[in-house]
Amino acid sequence: MKWALDKYHASSAWAALSLATRRQRENIFRRVIKSGGHTPLEDISDQIIREGRERRAMTPHAANGFIKAMRGFCAWCVEENLMATDPTAGVKLLTGPNDAEGFHTWTQTELDRFEARWKIGTRERLAFDVLLYTGLRRGDAVRVGRQHVRDGVISIRTEKHARGKQGELITIPILPPLATSLAAAPTGDLTFLINERGQPWVKESFGNWFRDVCRKAHCPGSAHGLRKAGATRAAEQGASERQLMAIFGWTTGKMAQHYTRSADRARLAHDAAQLLLPVQATNEKRPHLAEGAGRKPKRSGNSGV
Repeated sequence: MKWALDKYHASSAWAALSLATRRQRENIFRRVIKSGGHTPLEDISDQIIREGRERRAMTPHAANGFIKAMRGFCAWCVEENLMATDPTAGVKLLTGPNDAEGFHTWTQTELDRFEARWKIGTRERLAFDVLLYTGLRRGDAVRVGRQHVRDGVISIRTEKHARGKQGELITIPILPPLATSLAAAPTGDLTFLINERGQPWVKESFGNWFRDVCRKAHCPGSAHGLRKAGATRAAEQGASERQLMAIFGWTTGKMAQHYTRSADRARLAHDAAQLLLPVQATNEKRPHLAEGAGRKPKRSGNSGV
């Protein structure tokens, strides 16, 4: 397996992955080689893959990262005739608190608490405002800069997908809160967000730094959770599925539907909750119903129906 992984790292399939994905999978493969680098390829079965997943099951995000990394590797092996079949084909991903859906969505109280701790003009507040008011993922948030802005509108192509597909072109206006923050905080020549040395951030380092910043503000949030807060806010204020797809760069309506359904459910529940009240209390809430209660509708003498 170590020999095959070395060949995989030199392949066009590996080169097509984004830099962030390659970094993540290099760490996974390093541990795989350490524990099973001498395993013959023909001995790698779906059971072996499941056992690797289960060893990481306490952290579903790590378990899923392992499966995705092995899927890419095994698919390449099949294409190169190094494996007869793909042992990852029937192995499912785990669900849990560490998957993308499970990231904590910031509440309004937490948003207010962060803003109270980090005032406009700080690098911390600028990072918060960029994430919240653009909806960009952290990998794109650390790349966006003045070269992406024209006439007050940001246009940026998102990072490549894990399978090497070109990212989506996103255009979003610089909203007033972000414009105020950009004018007050230190920024770089090519990126809005910079570290303490004035250099652009690496995606992973930025994520760790921002998580520490959140803790100092007594917020349990993360960069991804802030993106989810923005999507939730937009949906609750009436954004359509297509509008959410345009803002957040989703290529299908699946994620947009998640937010619009949640917002619609909340609105429907709020309205329908009035129906749980006793009839008298309901009528007191809606006087126009009480006024007509008990009256029989007038019948027209000419009606033959």
